[in-house]
Amino acid sequence: MKYFSTRGGSERLSFEETVLAGLAPNGGLYIPTHIPSLPEDWRTKWKDYSFVDLSTAVLELYISPDEMTSTELRGLVEKSYAGFRHPDVTPLKTLSGAANGSRKPVFILELFHGPTFAFKDVALQLLGNLFEFFLKRRNQNKKPGEKDKTLTVVGATSGDTGSAAIYGLRNKANISIFILHPKGRVSPIQEAQMTTVADANVHNVAVRGTFDDCQDIVKSLFADKEFNTKHHLGAVNSINWARILAQTVYYFLSYFHFQSQLPSGAPADVEIQYVVPTGNFGDILAGYYAKKMGLPMGKLVVATNENDILARFWKSGRYEKVDSTPTSAPGATAPVEGSSDGRQATSRDSSGVKETLSPAMDILVSSNFERLLWYLAFENSGQGSAEVKHSEACRTLEGWMSKMKSDGRVEVPAGVLESARRDFIAEKVDDTLTLKTIGKYFEEEHYVADPHTAIGLATAEVIASKNSSKTYQVVLSTAHPAKFSEAVSKALERHSGFNFEKDVLPEEFVGLLEKERKVIDVERADANLVKEVVERFVEKGTAELGGSI
Repeated sequence: MKYFSTRGGSERLSFEETVLAGLAPNGGLYIPTHIPSLPEDWRTKWKDYSFVDLSTAVLELYISPDEMTSTELRGLVEKSYAGFRHPDVTPLKTLSGAANGSRKPVFILELFHGPTFAFKDVALQLLGNLFEFFLKRRNQNKKPGEKDKTLTVVGATSGDTGSAAIYGLRNKANISIFILHPKGRVSPIQEAQMTTVADANVHNVAVRGTFDDCQDIVKSLFADKEFNTKHHLGAVNSINWARILAQTVYYFLSYFHFQSQLPSGAPADVEIQYVVPTGNFGDILAGYYAKKMGLPMGKLVVATNENDILARFWKSGRYEKVDSTPTSAPGATAPVEGSSDGRQATSRDSSGVKETLSPAMDILVSSNFERLLWYLAFENSGQGSAEVKHSEACRTLEGWMSKMKSDGRVEVPAGVLESARRDFIAEKVDDTLTLKTIGKYFEEEHYVADPHTAIGLATAEVIASKNSSKTYQVVLSTAHPAKFSEAVSKALERHSGFNFEKDVLPEEFVGLLEKERKVIDVERADANLVKEVVERFVEKGTAELGGSI
């Protein structure tokens, strides 16, 4: 298996090279040369597999055996998930359906049982160990007198990626990590999880700006060939292919657990519909790959908050930072009840990003959407060989991304939108409905959902009315509710019987906000200022407890 850039070029990378490179030199994202099919006997052979078993089986389809043996891979997988709090790693929880008035159960795929209580742990614990494995192997094979090979990991976070990446890479040999977060725009718990880690190789950078500013800075650092070469940059954001690959596994595990948890009397030919709270499009893209590999499922549901660039794309075919649809446009789609229509005045900042109660989804441009757009471009390429269509898809995608960068918008042809609608549905939910949903699920199910999961639950309820009786929904729960105490407390403050410390707060979070912090402030969103931070600390291997630049 080899990997290539969505924006073209002749390079074909191994899995190791793809993982260590992160972002392609031309700004594209790496994807596999083909999506492998599942083994013919996967339904029977894999049905009783553990998460570790499934991870090994799925990852082996994408990693050539001459790069990593099955024994080596399994060892890395076991090491990555040994610290998760639930034996299933990503358990499937069944709710009665009382909260949404349904007679069918609602399934919640809980992805927050890792060390930082967020779904990002599933991928980043593995990615950290992959980085360490590949560096160790390269250093073992170095020439006499040659310096150890190192990796400088640079990432941006809207909250959960940062802490998960830090916990995956803390204290690893020959690796430094710099995590950029938008100052004041992550939850207090998320900020504390990142900035209280005192390991010498960990560096937190608070940028005065938005997540998109942080993400743009990271991409510009990777695009700077001289800087990249000097510091051997590595990516932990979901632009790194290994993150997407790792996340496909829990779709398979949930499929088998879903089969065993179906109520008696359910139709034999049921359809699973995954509902995914979506910001940067990585989590749902993993589901798309699982589907294309052959995992049976219905349309994937994109659930967004009021930063709804993706929901608007599926309605109009326009991928644009700012909604250009006139309020009275003929055929304009009505919003979900309780949500903003995206065209009225909102409290968006100058960048266009709206601050919401679900900050991990406060994203203007979804990086991983580029990967899906490549497949849509390929499918809608003209006649010719696969090689000709491949080249045409890369040119088309590069043109779309160039237009998006210059104009802030691009509109895809009708055929591309039709292809996108075959596999996805999209809706958005605002803060009012988010709070209402948290309250409803606590009252009816005594289940406490974080605001991102609540967006998934609210969207699922809207979509369910359009589904057939054979469709059952699995909502991905992306974070523990304690990470968003303000939103959860606001939603449940008037509900009798609710006690945040008793019902929500994990032991690991007690006293976290009072711990000493280690963070470097960057006063504006400027790539050169961040470069100065990297230059200052990468050789030093440590960071002061505070400071600014």
